[in-house]
Amino acid sequence: MVVFHRVRVVFLLLFVCGSLRNALSFYLPGLAPVSFCENEASEKNSDVPDCKSSIELFVNRLDSVESVLPYEYTAFDFCADQSEKRPSENLGQVLFGERIEPSPYKFSFNKNLECQNVCVKPYNTEKLEDKAKLDFLKKGMLLNYQHHWIVDNMPVTWCYDVEDNQKFCNPGFPIGCYVTDTGRAKDACVVNADFNDKDTFYIFNHVDITIFYHKVENEAAGARLVAAKLEPKSFKQTNTEKPDCTGPPMSLSNKFKGEIKIPYTYSIKFLEEKQIRWASRWDYILESMPHTNIQWFSIMNSLVIVLFLSGMVAMIMLRTLHKDIARYNQMDSVEDAQEEFGWKLVHGDVFRPPRKGMLLSVFLGSGTQIFIMTFVTLFFACLGFLSPANRGALMTCAVVLWVLLGTPAGYVAARYYKSFGGEKWKTNVLLTAFLCPGVVFADFFVMNLILWGEGSSAAMPFGTLVAILALWFCISVPLTFIGAYFGFKKSGIEHPVRTNQIPRQIPEQSFYTKPLPGIVMGGILPFGCIFIQLFFILNSIWSHQMYYMFGFLFLVFIILVITCSEATILLCYFHLCAEDYHWQWRSFLTSGFTAVYFLVYAIHYFFSKLQISGLASTILYFGYTMIMALIFFLFTGTIGFFACFWFVTKIYSVVKVD
Repeated sequence: MVVFHRVRVVFLLLFVCGSLRNALSFYLPGLAPVSFCENEASEKNSDVPDCKSSIELFVNRLDSVESVLPYEYTAFDFCADQSEKRPSENLGQVLFGERIEPSPYKFSFNKNLECQNVCVKPYNTEKLEDKAKLDFLKKGMLLNYQHHWIVDNMPVTWCYDVEDNQKFCNPGFPIGCYVTDTGRAKDACVVNADFNDKDTFYIFNHVDITIFYHKVENEAAGARLVAAKLEPKSFKQTNTEKPDCTGPPMSLSNKFKGEIKIPYTYSIKFLEEKQIRWASRWDYILESMPHTNIQWFSIMNSLVIVLFLSGMVAMIMLRTLHKDIARYNQMDSVEDAQEEFGWKLVHGDVFRPPRKGMLLSVFLGSGTQIFIMTFVTLFFACLGFLSPANRGALMTCAVVLWVLLGTPAGYVAARYYKSFGGEKWKTNVLLTAFLCPGVVFADFFVMNLILWGEGSSAAMPFGTLVAILALWFCISVPLTFIGAYFGFKKSGIEHPVRTNQIPRQIPEQSFYTKPLPGIVMGGILPFGCIFIQLFFILNSIWSHQMYYMFGFLFLVFIILVITCSEATILLCYFHLCAEDYHWQWRSFLTSGFTAVYFLVYAIHYFFSKLQISGLASTILYFGYTMIMALIFFLFTGTIGFFACFWFVTKIYSVVKVD
């Protein structure tokens, strides 16, 4: 019955998340639909002041699956618009390295244009500055760096056919491509048979843009953009001043020396699309994400397996404990009790303060902070507040929540440190406020120095770094002190049994009940329920694929909490039966060891799935992975400790103790 109850609860949560997401059809500020009209229509419809005729195209950073280092649009010397100000970016966008800038590509709604000149970039290889710019552009094509353009807060996609006659829409398109000195076409060079010169770069200096719009039922309200697609092309242009978008492709030979001009052009057309509504305009991008169907099947399969395993563990524990408690409560004499063995014999030592209780309490405080932050962030994402359309919202929400959750971190650390018999409350609160956040910040700062040195757009500006430090020191730290004040002021946690003055000797343990094997085995089941989801999360981070299945991620989060709790309780019970009462650190490390499996999987992912090259990119990958592993360690370890603390308190409170 337990397993079926949990199945119902989990699927009910999934249904509620999906229903709320569909029912709450509203949009956050900045995400409301924008209406567009033709110039003549906008003049006639003066009663519709929000109807725009001009369409702005913004450019974002360029990234590559072969490098961790993203770069700003202007770093490659493309056509730029210096006259307009950059749109404001939120904290999450800055942390993710997004750099949105205005572009010189300007359109008027429903006005088709052919082969429009944007700019011409001349280079002379005899000039060091021009040669450096040209070499950097070639490097971008060699590493397959991708443009990311935005129209009406919607990515401009490059759609092309893949296997099984399916169409894949990529929210980016390459700068260009390279044909090796052996004649092998790399990356996008395979799309054009004219790209055949050896040891030559081909730059995509022309784009055919198609914008699809949907007319609103009330024609006076204009039209709304529902899709933006392009096809990158390469033209040398016989006349760079008056381009005609014909002729051979624009090639850049590695052996070329002298002067060369690269013209940038575009064509645009507008098409009416009656089938796609504005609210579902992201669907064609999300539906074409690779392995989407496999992801759904794998997640459901893993979910069902983990649910039934968790139910079996719960049923075994309930039946076993029920028999043990009934047998112990039926004892009438001391002789009967002396003949017994198992977890009741260590009742006088089970709540003995652990070694390094200060460090454990600090970890519990930081883990509580991370747990609440993750739960609230995923809950809002599940409801659709943190969708891909709301750029940077996910990271912004997580950072703000972490800063505001200093109070529960200080409170939990203080309460448990006091229950461990600690008296150095000043040291405890200082470590809670600075130890784990300090390690993360130090790692992040070193990674930022590398990004600064490489000139990457992902490098956090100095002002933002100061702002994050101000949030930490001026908000998070005081809130941690407030929480610690109330935690120490409150009386200590009452235990159901008294602790003996003399510690009980722990008998010789078998291999399976020794600490290390139990800790290693304890992280297998929790990792088993997340590794499929983990693959797609790593893809979204390092392979620049969109992640949007927050409903399933929230579901996996719940399953992870249940699995960590039950696996740790099960092993804790076995150790108590073996008369080993050192459960505090073991419970934390047992579920926390899931982070070690995560780290091993991240290493496997790096060598088997990614094509990253270069020392800086490798250091950045493992530096950021260590931050994620530490956060995951604190998160899972705290879940295991709280589960075991509840379990131990529960079983010793319902048993008669002499």
